[in-house]
Amino acid sequence: MSDTNAEQTRFEGTKSYIATEDLKVAVNAAVTLRRPLLVKGEPGTGKTVLAHEISKALDAPLIEWNVKSTTKAQQGLYEYDAVARLRDGQLGDERVHDISNYIKKGKLWEAFTAPELPVLLIDEIDKADIEFPNDLLQELDRMSFDVYETHTRIEAKERPIVVITSNNEKELPDAFLRRCFFHYIKFPDRETMRDIIEVHFPDIQKNLVSKAMEIFYELRDVPGLKKKPSTSELLDWLKLLLNEDMPLEVLQDSNPNSAIPPLHGALLKNEQDVMMFERLAFMARRQT
Repeated sequence: MSDTNAEQTRFEGTKSYIATEDLKVAVNAAVTLRRPLLVKGEPGTGKTVLAHEISKALDAPLIEWNVKSTTKAQQGLYEYDAVARLRDGQLGDERVHDISNYIKKGKLWEAFTAPELPVLLIDEIDKADIEFPNDLLQELDRMSFDVYETHTRIEAKERPIVVITSNNEKELPDAFLRRCFFHYIKFPDRETMRDIIEVHFPDIQKNLVSKAMEIFYELRDVPGLKKKPSTSELLDWLKLLLNEDMPLEVLQDSNPNSAIPPLHGALLKNEQDVMMFERLAFMARRQT
C-alpha cells in the first residue's frame, strides 16, 4: 500500500469493530499527519484490537511490538549478540567474519524496511521503564537510526502508521506526548455497546441483551468496586450465558446491588469485589 493510498483511504471501522465518530476522526488525523496515534482507555476497551482493525481497513501489514517491564528501546531497533559471535569464533565458524550474522532486527527496523507501508503497534508502552518513551523519541521523529556495528543507516522510505497503547500505569513524558496524536477511548455508552454486542452475537435475544446490560452497567456503578468489568468481559459473560442456555428469569431475578450475578467470574476479577457483593447480598437478605 503506498503512502498516497494510505492518505486517501479513510478508517470507518470494520464489520467486527465498532468505531465511534471521535475515534474515526483521531485515526484518520493520525494517518494524515503520519504522527503516532497514542490510545489510552480502560483495559478491555479495544485499544490493541484497534491497530489490528486499522491494518485490515487500510489493507496494510501489521507489525506488533508487545512491550514488557523489561523491554528496552534498543530492542525495537536491533540487538547485537556478541556472546554468540565470541562462541562461534572459538569454534572457528566462518560466520564470525560477517558481523551482520549476529544482528537481530527489531520491530522498528522491520517497520522501516517493510516492502508495504505497515501499521506498527507498540502495545502497552507504559509497562516499560519511564525512560523507554524518551529513548524512542529521535527514532520516531527521524524515522531512521544507525547500526553502529555495521556502520549502516536504516531509514524509512515512508513513515509507517504507528499506534501506541497505554493503560495509564505510568505518566508519559511531555516531549513524547507532543509528538503523538492523542485519543482516549471512552467507555461505550449503552447504544454503542448494543452495536458491539450485535456484531459479536447477531442472533442474540434482545430481552437477554437488555437485562444483561442493565446488570452490567449497574454493577459498574457500584461504589468501591476495585476493578470495573470491561467490554471484553461483558462479551465473555454473554457468551457464557448463551452457552449455559441461562433462562432470562435467572437474570430478571438478579439485582447486582444486592446479589452476585450468575457466572460472575466473567465480570468480577478479584476477591475483594466478590466479597463486597456477598456482603451486599447478605445485607439485602436481612432487610427482606
